[in-house]
Amino acid sequence: MSTQPDRPQQDPGRSFGSVAASYERGRPTYPREAVEWLVGTDPVSVLELGAGTGKLTEILVELGHDVFATDPDEAMLDILSGKLPEVRATVGTAEQIPAGDGLYDVVVAGQAFHWFDLERALPEIVRVLRPQGRLALVWNERDERIPWVRRLGALIGSQEQGTDPTKPIDDSALFSAVDSATFRHWQTVDRDSIQDLVLSRSNVAVLPEAQREAKREEVLAFYDDYGRGMDGMQLPYNCRCFRSTVLPHVQTKRTVEIAEPTESSGPYPPLRHHTDTADRLPRVVTDSEEGPDSDMILIDFR
Repeated sequence: MSTQPDRPQQDPGRSFGSVAASYERGRPTYPREAVEWLVGTDPVSVLELGAGTGKLTEILVELGHDVFATDPDEAMLDILSGKLPEVRATVGTAEQIPAGDGLYDVVVAGQAFHWFDLERALPEIVRVLRPQGRLALVWNERDERIPWVRRLGALIGSQEQGTDPTKPIDDSALFSAVDSATFRHWQTVDRDSIQDLVLSRSNVAVLPEAQREAKREEVLAFYDDYGRGMDGMQLPYNCRCFRSTVLPHVQTKRTVEIAEPTESSGPYPPLRHHTDTADRLPRVVTDSEEGPDSDMILIDFR
């Protein structure tokens, strides 16, 4: 019998910081055409929820959008800011968004919406959107119609497969009918990156160390069984995209409730007025005139 103390139960949705480096190395990016469909090609202001290490952020920036990236985990944002130092980024959640009212054209979330407490998050998303603002959601899902991909899914977990936000968005009565589209793409995985892929999974990250190592070895044996070596394998994904526009009457209701708060008439709480919910303002960390070793932090007050 083990004499080691039990490991405290960790919230899977908050487990990614401990595996941030593996997440960056092992997770796929998003197809450019999918992001164009979600957000458009004309530059707009975008607030990203659950930005993680910046997989989606990179594509948004390449398309010319002005992005404010938020994530609950500082370690994930450290990697994002290292890659994209010009992007404003701060710790924040979908349930308490660190931004003022009506500032953004689009709120976007990649591989994150299924972690949100929607009764709190959806009204917050409406609050920070401009009139006719959009909610844009995206998931990379492995194509498990292919037998070897289905076997991989059985090893590493498939909890986010088949996620569809249509019903909760419709039930909220805050947004228009949801449009959807799917874009197929492939990720090259080799003997190194497939280990990062499994270690970056939330269901693996919360395991005790011995069990995480056993799962890594199991997946590595699965890869070696195919004999592909460092040539890699093409892992197919369906990039599933969803977008919806905030309803005009919701914006009007928000204005009324700011002046005279009322009881909620549905399953979602009344929309509240906020000017800032951040513990700290959006920031950009760069090398200062004092040199790269300086502790100076530049604060962006926009």
